[in-house]
Amino acid sequence: MEPIEASASPSAPDDLVARLGRWSAGRGPLYLLLASRLRGLIDEGALPPGALLPPDRRLAAALAVGRTTVVAAYDTLRQEGRLVRRQGSGTRVAAALSLDVPRVKETSNPLFLHLLEAPDDVILLSCAAPDRPPAELAEAYRSLALPDGDLGYHPAGIGALREAVAARYAARGVPTGPAQILVTTGAQQGLSLLARLLLAPGDGVLVEAPTYPGALDLFREAAAVPLPVAVGPDGVDVAEAVRVMERHRPALAYVIGRFQNPTGAVLPPLAGRRLVEAANALGVPLVDDEVLADLAFDADACGPPLSSYGEVIGVGSLSKAVWGGLRIGWVRGPAPLVARLARLKALHDLGSDVPSQLVAVRLLDAYAPVLEARLRAARAGHDHLRAELARLLPSWSCAPAAGGQTLWVRLPHGDGVSFAQLALRHGVAVLPGATTDALGGSLRHLRLHFLAAPEVLTEAVRRLAAAWAEYGKGAEQGRAAESDIGRGAASPVGTGAETRIGTGRAFLRGIAV
Repeated sequence: MEPIEASASPSAPDDLVARLGRWSAGRGPLYLLLASRLRGLIDEGALPPGALLPPDRRLAAALAVGRTTVVAAYDTLRQEGRLVRRQGSGTRVAAALSLDVPRVKETSNPLFLHLLEAPDDVILLSCAAPDRPPAELAEAYRSLALPDGDLGYHPAGIGALREAVAARYAARGVPTGPAQILVTTGAQQGLSLLARLLLAPGDGVLVEAPTYPGALDLFREAAAVPLPVAVGPDGVDVAEAVRVMERHRPALAYVIGRFQNPTGAVLPPLAGRRLVEAANALGVPLVDDEVLADLAFDADACGPPLSSYGEVIGVGSLSKAVWGGLRIGWVRGPAPLVARLARLKALHDLGSDVPSQLVAVRLLDAYAPVLEARLRAARAGHDHLRAELARLLPSWSCAPAAGGQTLWVRLPHGDGVSFAQLALRHGVAVLPGATTDALGGSLRHLRLHFLAAPEVLTEAVRRLAAAWAEYGKGAEQGRAAESDIGRGAASPVGTGAETRIGTGRAFLRGIAV
């Protein structure tokens, strides 16, 4: 992740919250857990010498903890010499601890940070992917025969898989040849290669708001400038997207036409055609993220792919329909573009794993039963999660999805970032809407996936309900405290204890100050 620049103004609490990741998921007093994660960020160089940290109250509100938790964490690091706290000038990283460490670009996205944490009792509703590989996958590996006389280096992908993916597009009415397909190590690598090839620092990128946060990370890494366009019930606002393309001529436009991540919206055919035709006329490369396109609960509910309307760069994957551990994705585009992407990919890995590609060929040859089984499970999970939310959290609202893997939930009050912190201490990781929205909106939204087993989803909602009850009490206490301050009462300093519920147990965490 990019280090926070030293400045006269404090870093935004939401930015620091994202960098903290699952700081509170361990055991022990919250202030020590917070101090430990801040210490790591300082020692890694992500919080450089002189960096101004958020004020106690602002960070406490963003983390959904008492102010005393932040005060105690800051004081612990002050005693270690890592922080300097002065009245009137705030809390800064101490200059004496300047460390000669490389300034690498890393993710601060909770979507990915949760995957980097050691396994624990936290239920991950933040990263949506099947947790049970299909039996057909194991059988394909068991019967795998590796080729003779083959070095195993195929930067563009093995011929058989490129042909199989091209045939899938042709079957959907999009004529495609193998030379138009690049096999990648998952769709994320496909997006990364496109960003590296097509974007330069300062370039504009049209993005939906909200959108897939992993794409936003890649565009930020490229130092591109997001040009967000709001998403509604019928997908991206195409009229506004056309105006943005006309006004700014972005270097790239990134959309998710079917089962938009995170909202689940499907772009109607006429709107999709208008978007593609406008992008083609203006010379703006249009990328359609097709990773979720196969996951329609009703096969008749969505129209043809955007690539059927004109020149579109498609990015797909088997990670959602088959299994996330099968790191096979692809990019479909004009053959000259694919050739350039293949040369770029060769610099990074010389080609994706050949055994996995051979297995993917087998799976695509008999794809229908694998997909049908996955859709049955997804429909059941969708219905079960919505029923549990209606039963235990009736004040939350979410529309039914027509496909995909997630629900886009709106909270009746508060904000998703601070609630996600509290939910994590209750043993559930959720994705706050603010991390998906370059417009700065979606503050009251959460993205929850429904791919876990029914009993896991039931337990997850039970924990979320407990967290929401505590969150509501905190909001009431905050309003009461503000009322007291308005009447001249002393400023509150927190409750002195924090509660974490995990696997049915409550851990009281006293805070020594």
